[in-house]
This record gives sequence, C-alpha cells and structure tokens, in this order.
Amino acid sequence: MAKTNQELVAIAKARLERMTAHLYPSLHPSPLCSSPVALSTVSSSTDSYGRVHGEVSDKEVTWQSVCDESGKEFVDIIYEKSVGEGIAKITINRPERRNAFRPNTVKELIRAFNDARDDSSIGVIILTGKGTRAFCSGGDQALRSSDGYADFENFGRLNVLDLQVQIRRLPKPVIAMVAGYAVGGGHVLHMVCDLTIAADNAIFGQTGPKVGSFDAGYGSSIMSRLVGPKRAREMWFLSRFYTAQEAEKMGLVNTVVPLEKLEEETVKWCREILRNSPTAIRVLKSALNAVDDGHAGLQVIIFTLKVVIFNFPFEILVGVDLFWECIRSLVVMQRLYFMDRRRQPKARLHT
Repeated sequence: MAKTNQELVAIAKARLERMTAHLYPSLHPSPLCSSPVALSTVSSSTDSYGRVHGEVSDKEVTWQSVCDESGKEFVDIIYEKSVGEGIAKITINRPERRNAFRPNTVKELIRAFNDARDDSSIGVIILTGKGTRAFCSGGDQALRSSDGYADFENFGRLNVLDLQVQIRRLPKPVIAMVAGYAVGGGHVLHMVCDLTIAADNAIFGQTGPKVGSFDAGYGSSIMSRLVGPKRAREMWFLSRFYTAQEAEKMGLVNTVVPLEKLEEETVKWCREILRNSPTAIRVLKSALNAVDDGHAGLQVIIFTLKVVIFNFPFEILVGVDLFWECIRSLVVMQRLYFMDRRRQPKARLHT
C-alpha cells in the first residue's frame, strides 16, 4: 500500500532528526543529568568541527617510558607512550650536540618506530628533540670520517635514509614537534614526517653545501614538492636559515605556536587524528606518498587497499550507514518538493 504524503513527511523528518542528533549532539541533550560541554565562542573555521565532534581535550598526557626489545634503556633517544591514549613520543636525546644524530641514534630511532608501528594501541607518533634549543641539527660532524660517520663498531655508514623511508611508509601519522634548530639532516627529518608543528623559536634551513655535503634523495625531492622548485633551489644553493613564521608561509610547517604551548598543541592534533578512522588515515598516507615513492609506493597503497577491501572494518560500515540514511532522506524530500510543484496552478499568459 502506497504511503500518503503525511507519512512520507513524517519518515523524512524522523530521518533528518536522527542525522541532526548525530551531527549536533548538543541540540539533543541526554535525559541523564550531565555537565554541559563548553564549546569555543571564538568564531573560526574550527567552530563547526567543535559543534559536531566536541572540543578536543587539552588535559596533560601521562607518559610512560619504554625500553628496547631486550629490556635495556635507550642511549640516544627517549621512547615514551601515553597512558590510556594511542600516542607514542620519540625524543632524540643528545641535547649537548644539539640533538645531532650518529649511527647509534638512527638505529635506536628505527627500533622505536618499528615498535610503534607494531603496537596496535598506538595510532599516531610524535618525533621531537630534547630541550628547546634544537629539534635536530643533522649528522654529528664530530664523528664524520672519510667513509661516512663512524659508529661504535667503526663502520662508516650513516643509515639515515633507512629511517626516512621508514617514516614515509609507516602506516601511522608521524608529527614532527619542532623547537629550536631543525637544520641539515634534521631539516630533512622533519620534512619526511607527515605534519610539522613548530614553536615560535624554531629555525629551519639546509647547511650541507657549507660543509661539502648534500642530499640528493628526500631532502631535495620532497622539499621541492613542499615549497616549490625555485624556493627549494634557494634553500639549498644559498643555505640560509628561516624563522618559523617564514617556514609556515612557505608551507614547510603546518602551524606555529608559542614555545610553552608546543607539546600541548601537538597532543591536541594527535587526539584529533585519533578520532578518525585509522584505516582511512593509513590509505590516505599511502596515497599521498605514492607519487614520490615510485613503484614501491604504489605497492604499499595497493596492499593497503587490499586490507581494507577484505577486512571492511567497522568504522567504514558506520560511515556507509550514515551516508545512505542521508541519501534516502534527501530523495524523499526531493520527491515531495516536485509533487508539491506539480499541484501548483500554472500561471497563464494574458494577451
């Protein structure tokens, strides 16, 4: 039996009310007694996000130190995980050398990133440097020899490219939290991260040509994509330093915050990312990097899509249900609109 117009209107209104309750929960308070959620009164582009999803918590994070796979403490880095949240923080711990890395530093970074990758409770990773003077100043020049950088076994190989590739292909977002100098190899390190949040005292630049060094890999190609070929040539050929504000204008960093608010803001970005589908984030990271990573990048994205197709996680089902609920309501409203138009008397032309 065909439904009447009144029944169709009632169905459409009920569907729209359900969608409104999902998107704007503050307009449909719970029957239970609960404290109201304080929303931002500042008029900005983030207001709608706050209304839909609620404010992002700015409470302090409780960090717990993590040892390496053998149960020993790391020497050149500090590896921590947040308690009750899906955030990992990896800190280069060589402040006396402006957090310059040596082969052992890179090896420890790789092991920490491997652990964060394999830990299913971790959804986003912060990379930073100890103290406020430097994020990372690149390779430690005091250890440089004729065949590279000597490690504990005096093997002259700086495996920082392995670390850069690892960060790029890690299926979780990596955020560089930059205070002080991010120069040379440290500048490349922040560029291969997915996002960069800089303190207002941050300094960026390349120093390689000043000491007869260069980066013919990610340091050149990714910089060119981030800031454009002309600006990349300027940064390499002139080896100038740039302030955090200048870097933000160029597109090198996502945002600049006061130094004392750096970790608080970075954690808020992490929490905002963790609200979204981890599967979608994983696929998007692979897709965004595929163009720069060649055939290997395409292989990563194809494998990731295969995982999505065969597993079809719960978060996709929820999104699909909401999408089709919206489509059904719009179709009903459109049908009623045209039915109403059809019943209206047509205007006659008077001669």
